[in-house]
Amino acid sequence: MICSLIAPDFPFPSLKPTFPRSPRRPPLYFPKHILCLHHRNPNIFENPSKPTGIFINTLVESNPGHVLYREVKKREGNGRKREFPLVGSYQMLLICGLGYWVQGFRCFPWLALNFHMAHYLNLHPSILQLVQNSGNLPMVAKPLYGILSDALYIGGARRVPYVSIGVLLQVLSWGFLALIPVAGEALPALMACVLLSNLGASITEVAKDALVAEFGQTNKICGLQSYTFMALAVGGVLGNFLGGYNLLSSPPRKMFLLFSILLSLQLSISSATREESLGLLQLPEPDVHGKSIMENVRNQMSDLITAIRDPSIFRPLAWIVASIAMVPLLTGSIFCYQTQCLHLDPSIIGMSRVVSQLVLLSVTVLYDRYWKRVSMKKLIGMVQILYASSFLLDIVLVNQINLKLGISNELFALCFSGLAETIAQFKLLPFSVLFASLSPKGCEGSLISFFASAVCLSSIVGGFFGIGLASLIGIRSGNYSSLPVGILIQFIAALLPLICIHFVPTISPAVEREKKRIVSRRSRRNRRVGRVVYSDSVYVYRRERESEMQG
Repeated sequence: MICSLIAPDFPFPSLKPTFPRSPRRPPLYFPKHILCLHHRNPNIFENPSKPTGIFINTLVESNPGHVLYREVKKREGNGRKREFPLVGSYQMLLICGLGYWVQGFRCFPWLALNFHMAHYLNLHPSILQLVQNSGNLPMVAKPLYGILSDALYIGGARRVPYVSIGVLLQVLSWGFLALIPVAGEALPALMACVLLSNLGASITEVAKDALVAEFGQTNKICGLQSYTFMALAVGGVLGNFLGGYNLLSSPPRKMFLLFSILLSLQLSISSATREESLGLLQLPEPDVHGKSIMENVRNQMSDLITAIRDPSIFRPLAWIVASIAMVPLLTGSIFCYQTQCLHLDPSIIGMSRVVSQLVLLSVTVLYDRYWKRVSMKKLIGMVQILYASSFLLDIVLVNQINLKLGISNELFALCFSGLAETIAQFKLLPFSVLFASLSPKGCEGSLISFFASAVCLSSIVGGFFGIGLASLIGIRSGNYSSLPVGILIQFIAALLPLICIHFVPTISPAVEREKKRIVSRRSRRNRRVGRVVYSDSVYVYRRERESEMQG
């Protein structure tokens, strides 16, 4: 039955059906306070100088008088939002925070391995440095691991399984050195274990770096790499501190075993972590049935080449690689000079690494708080000058100038022995932040791993240059008279990259993102929608801009 739309006493049809009306809303007068959320309305209840507003993301009204608020965020007067835990932050802290800490703690077994090769195997300084640099060859293949991580899914995940695989390889390598005596006595077996350990470490580092880059891009957080450097520095402090004192009372094999147990703990944690719980943007898994794995790898490699050809990535990448490769490294010769000529105690060398890691931790905190807003070109230029000047401190120690100044060899080595290495590590931090912010979606692992492998390859080239320089100027075991000449060549070579400092971008990613945020905030303020909230109902109204009102 259809109701008539024509009233008997009114000849014209009504424009609305005569359905019963819903009860009228109560008047706007209530005994409770009314919060006006327009951006120009001051907070008259507490502090007029700092207005506070409540922004309601979603409002669901299921029936009259019943309102559900799904999420409420407060915005303070200074424009910052109240901090809420991000999805997957705890799991990221567990798997990546612990992973980077263990990565920094790798100096604990490596310190024992260096002393084992220098004192128990009596290796020549050049052979010792050759083993150190050749052991880093698996690091050069990091782009391959990154491409595989981006293109090849394992169990529906592409990051966490690779972390577990890398940790497992490290457990096997250090376990062999700890439990099989022949593995540490024969040089070929020792070299195989070192290569296997660095292979696992490189795979783990690639997966962790990609996880951090993805988490930062998903949650729009710039500079997460500074926190990874902090975790590395904390692990390095503890590893060098414990390593220096354990060498006095424990054999190297015991230290290898302790590190294997720590790696087993990390392996259990990474195996129990599901990648879906990290809150990352899930990309569609490649269709391995429709096309081969090699085709996925070729597509990923093509994307990587396209990203590297971008001048904003290629120019700073070329500069950082050249600045490391052109400096010949004499670390093996200096280490043998300290232990064989100066007869420094292992605890002194270990504590010198502790001091250098504390310095790295301090400057990383300063960068995260203040220096990341400084011009990147200016910051890198100053760091490069400090890096070159730090080599001159080795001349002071070799020529025993510190004794003329009343400073003992132990105290000087404790404070300044690892300064050059610390500055070299810190120089990588701004570039890590830059490339993590510029990496395209789905190519995070490939680009970050390419950067890491390029840095590793350049350090290996610098190490081989150092071996050739040591042989050329006649540095050998028991004869270090020409070592100051090699250090002076290092100083001059470290100043040469300043000629091409224009390859480094001027504006850092943090400053650029802050400028975009300010522009977005201004545009959002011009079209702000005000809301009035009172007890049971929400009325939304739009205010015209002042320019429109004056018009």
